[in-house]
Amino acid sequence: MAFDDLVEIAFGDSGIKRKVHTGLFINNEYVPSVSGKKMPTINPATGEVIVELYEADKADVDKAVQAAKAALPGWHKVDGASRGMLLWKLADLIEKNVKELVELESLDNGKTTKDSASIDLPGVIGCLRYYAGWADKIHGKVMMDTPGFMNYTRHEPLGVVGQIIPWNFPLLMAAWKIGPAIACGNVIVMKSSEKTPLSLLALGDLIKEAGFPPGVINLLSGYGPTAGQAIAEHPEIRKVAFTGSTRTGRRIAEAAAKSNLKKVSLELGGKSPAVVFDDANLDQAVFWCNLGIFFNHGQVCCASSRVYVQEGVYEKFLEKYKAMAEGIKVGSQFGAETNQGPQVDEIQFNHIMRYIDHGIKEDKARLVTGGKRVGDKGYFVAPTIFADVKEDAKIMQEEIFGPVVAVNTFKTEEEIIRRANTTTYGLAAAVFTTDVNRAIRVSNALEAGTIWVNCYNALGHTTPFGGFKESGWGRELGEYALELYTEVKTVKINLGA
Repeated sequence: MAFDDLVEIAFGDSGIKRKVHTGLFINNEYVPSVSGKKMPTINPATGEVIVELYEADKADVDKAVQAAKAALPGWHKVDGASRGMLLWKLADLIEKNVKELVELESLDNGKTTKDSASIDLPGVIGCLRYYAGWADKIHGKVMMDTPGFMNYTRHEPLGVVGQIIPWNFPLLMAAWKIGPAIACGNVIVMKSSEKTPLSLLALGDLIKEAGFPPGVINLLSGYGPTAGQAIAEHPEIRKVAFTGSTRTGRRIAEAAAKSNLKKVSLELGGKSPAVVFDDANLDQAVFWCNLGIFFNHGQVCCASSRVYVQEGVYEKFLEKYKAMAEGIKVGSQFGAETNQGPQVDEIQFNHIMRYIDHGIKEDKARLVTGGKRVGDKGYFVAPTIFADVKEDAKIMQEEIFGPVVAVNTFKTEEEIIRRANTTTYGLAAAVFTTDVNRAIRVSNALEAGTIWVNCYNALGHTTPFGGFKESGWGRELGEYALELYTEVKTVKINLGA
């Protein structure tokens, strides 16, 4: 008898009902977990359980790895152009089913359907199509500089790769990892966050319909300490890619080192500074700093959670910044006028509220706006601005991962470069100025993987993204991401006797 994992759930405020998958997607089929255990996923707007899903653990990770291994010999015979066509077909199917995926991700995550439809899903589709174009362009080099020898390099796929994605951008982060891994000829075991598993599971049907062979892409729902740890430790996984907190990134790197020294790429946390000079276009700076911290409810690894404003325009900036923050409509993720939905779950909500409380009581920062819960149901936090925040304050130094920003002044260019770099993180930064020489000088001096000038969160799949220092290892997106999923082999042929 075939396994039926479909469960009907209500979508959005309309009460429209659709069926969703609850099984694990292994070998192109939805299957129950080996243990039969299930886990709940929550609607953050209400705090109520949406549905219970089968929970993967070590046994299920191994099952997925064995399916991926079995797929490798046949998959290695598929040429790059054909792999590219499969990625392109998957992007087409996502585009065809975009409305359902938007609603599913918003329901599970709390992000607004407006953002999901205009930013996340177009990013998913564009990323997959971009790497579809790379699939037949992964080349080595021929070196004829040694007399009597022909030397060449091959960029070969690693084999089975483990990928662990976060809850803040489930489908987008999946695309960032699936695209280059498949373009390079690898097979995948991917785990979603236990907070937001629904939209990734929905991809299984589309992966199968696109024509991917069984075992090439496997999708698991499970918790970090069990399923995630099993991926990091598995002796037959050759590489693990992780996006998430720096704390968890350390554990993954340690597990990878203690098992089979598998390759590791990490896109981790940040405490990114936005620097506003007194010659900046102030309205432009306020707009982008607002987007930098309040986009996706502040649940963004590169959020501009530290804002430094030169003394001459500080109060004017704060006045405009406050007005824009107070214009953000907080409400249901399905509301047509909503700009900010709920935080992802109660754990994250409580985490943010503790930081706000600390900022008021311990850091003694000036609360400009926000600082409170919105409503009495669900996990909504008002956009929050703190001013006059000391450099050693907890809310200035630690990643909050919510709609909370710390603002302070600076005097000189030299001073702000030093202060902006005084952090263990180095994911992103921004410079707002109309002086192009200053923009280049400061961008070059800031210790971060991405520097935006007169903008923020301007990400694109053609340019690399990743961090300095404790913000991670390696670069996702662009041509650089291909390096994460290949081994370079040298071949030397003796042309003499």
